[in-house]
Amino acid sequence: MVTGGSGFIGSNFVRLILKKRSVLVRNLDNLGYGSNRENLSGLEVGSRYRFVRGDIANQRTAREMVDWADAVVNFAAETHVDRSISSARLFVRTNFLGVYSLLEAIRKAKADVRLIQVGTDEEYGDISSGSFREEDGLRPSSPYSASKAAASMLVHAYHRTYGLKTIVTRCTNNYGPYQFPEKLIPKAIIRAKLGMKVPVYGTGRNVRDWIYVEDHCEALGAILDKGRAGEVYNISSGEELENSELVLRILEILGEPRSLIEYVEDRPGHDLRYSLDSSKTRREIGWKPKHAFPEALQKTVNWYSRNEKWWRPLADDRVLTPAPWKLRW
Repeated sequence: MVTGGSGFIGSNFVRLILKKRSVLVRNLDNLGYGSNRENLSGLEVGSRYRFVRGDIANQRTAREMVDWADAVVNFAAETHVDRSISSARLFVRTNFLGVYSLLEAIRKAKADVRLIQVGTDEEYGDISSGSFREEDGLRPSSPYSASKAAASMLVHAYHRTYGLKTIVTRCTNNYGPYQFPEKLIPKAIIRAKLGMKVPVYGTGRNVRDWIYVEDHCEALGAILDKGRAGEVYNISSGEELENSELVLRILEILGEPRSLIEYVEDRPGHDLRYSLDSSKTRREIGWKPKHAFPEALQKTVNWYSRNEKWWRPLADDRVLTPAPWKLRW
């Protein structure tokens, strides 16, 4: 069972797992703003994939789905920080209460069901130097990251209290095909292709570690096989870049001038730097990223350039507004 499998990372995971393994996959997704059934178009023709529209926070739906599964990989989440600043309620409902619903369904299931809770580096907060390890404390800064951190704690509690076979993963910033256009990399590509200014928050010196989505999905597949219940696994590439440098590289690939960069008002609570130490995952799971950043970024730019029909219907005010947290959703 995959939850949120019609979103960015979830859809890439579903495609990868069906390609590499002889498994049956059911995808539970409520098709919120970040989900798109087109991300998995063509898969339902076969017999190994089934889409089910539903909400993980609905306990009856969660129970029916979990009773079918031997493993659950939970991608279902509200993920955009700007949206959480504008309105946090939906983030608490999906990211925390939704996870509670899944945990209760697993606790009452007829058989042992493994759960991978897909988390984020933002749960740790920012760090000026060095990298966070799995045993470090959580200091989330935004309503989004706080809701994810709360879910991680609940998953850990259900493992300790009820003996559930749960694992938490935390990954750095993903990029690649099918990412919703309001995120930084697709937003920069789309605006540059339209000849528009590309907004960069604050001074542009905020640092993120970027990992190609397929590498993240490969890690999750390996953790599903080899991960130990009750553990946390960090997933990172070590490809750290300031936001302004990242946007500059996108402009260079597109052959657009650096004058398209426009520094705009910083968003509230903007963390300066995220960095994860993934040595535990590499050592215990035997995983490491396969994609170098320059080549994978080029692949990503090429994908958005070839797939305007996919992103054009989604490129609304969230993509075309420099300070989207000021919008009302």
